[in-house]
Amino acid sequence: MKFTKMSLVAALLIGSSAFALDNVKVSGDANLYYQTADANSGTLFDKDSSSADTAVNLNVTADLLENNLVSISVGAGYSVLSTLGLEQNFVSSVWAGAHSIRANSSSRGAYVDTASWFNEAWVAATTGKTTAKLGRMALDTPLAFTETWTAEENTFDAAVVINQDIPNTTLVGAYVGNGNGTEDLGGSTMPQGPVATAAVVNENGDFDTYGKSGAYAAGIINNSYAPLVAQAWYYDVVSVAQAVWLQGDLDASSLGVDGLTLGGQYVAMTAAASGSDTNQAVAAKVGYTMKDMFTASVAYSQQSNTGSLTNNAFNTATNMKAAQSKLYTEAWWNYGQVTMKGAKAFNLTVEAPVKDIADFGLYVTSVDQNTAPDLTEVTLTASRSFGPLDATLAYINSDYSKVGNTAATNTNTVQVYATLNF
Repeated sequence: MKFTKMSLVAALLIGSSAFALDNVKVSGDANLYYQTADANSGTLFDKDSSSADTAVNLNVTADLLENNLVSISVGAGYSVLSTLGLEQNFVSSVWAGAHSIRANSSSRGAYVDTASWFNEAWVAATTGKTTAKLGRMALDTPLAFTETWTAEENTFDAAVVINQDIPNTTLVGAYVGNGNGTEDLGGSTMPQGPVATAAVVNENGDFDTYGKSGAYAAGIINNSYAPLVAQAWYYDVVSVAQAVWLQGDLDASSLGVDGLTLGGQYVAMTAAASGSDTNQAVAAKVGYTMKDMFTASVAYSQQSNTGSLTNNAFNTATNMKAAQSKLYTEAWWNYGQVTMKGAKAFNLTVEAPVKDIADFGLYVTSVDQNTAPDLTEVTLTASRSFGPLDATLAYINSDYSKVGNTAATNTNTVQVYATLNF
């Protein structure tokens, strides 16, 4: 599925603060991703207009020590990415970017290699209300995070310390040394795999220096006023940029309006080379939930016209042309548009469960650009779980306006996501 909803602290503490009931816990999933689009005069469901991939992820955690003073646990994860030969028969493109390509004698084209790599390998120790985690891991912070919407997931070689001694407050400190996301803030020369529908990981899952010389992050999350969750983050991507992310999310039910939520975001990234050339953005969201009926929200964001960093600078982990961001207005599929300089974006989200049929979603994103084509994206989804199997069918219409010599385009896309959890 497109987004995996997980609290910020829970994502940071995967497998470290809450140990498995048994000494060893094994979990994982098997995934199938398929897309077809009529872009560039293509035809829906035609082989040359389609892409597909399969992915299997296996995770193991174990407790090494647990007593009154300290608890120690370890974890490891492994990913396997394969087309299963689909690109020779049913599709012409792959979904994920970790593949490499080898020429062969096939009349249908080159062979797409199966890729595999350790996505996690960490050790964590907890004493009192402090947890330290070291090794290869997934992260979920506003400007450096693991993207979970595609067939492959980028992870990090990092050290993270989390403390909760202050009531209603979580303090986070982290150092990220390496990552296998397709970021280019450090000018990485890591090889890229074949052209892919949704690439976020380097070829073969290889890790490289994060940015130019690693990155530091510090965060504080507070909910002393119970309906409000406020967070503030500072980042130093060494020799590249410094950044600040501020966010507040309020459950307004306590104010007498049941189901109403409010949110605000501010982000600024200053290029290290200039010392003052800053990319900035503000965003606001209003949401409403009617229990067992629907959840709806509207959001607006605006980017500054200043800043020398790339248009997609609000994601430092997979800073490619189409990087996902954490802004409220982020599109369902066409990433990288709401974060362009000067962009003004609007998002409408409506999700409604229909008993015994499916969970339906409507997602509309409109982006007004300064010099690039404007975007209107409309996405409809239907999702349902069949025991351990989660399935989603999505239809996306992407309409880009004409700008200068760039012609207007209107693309219809159909996607299928299937995940078997075990």
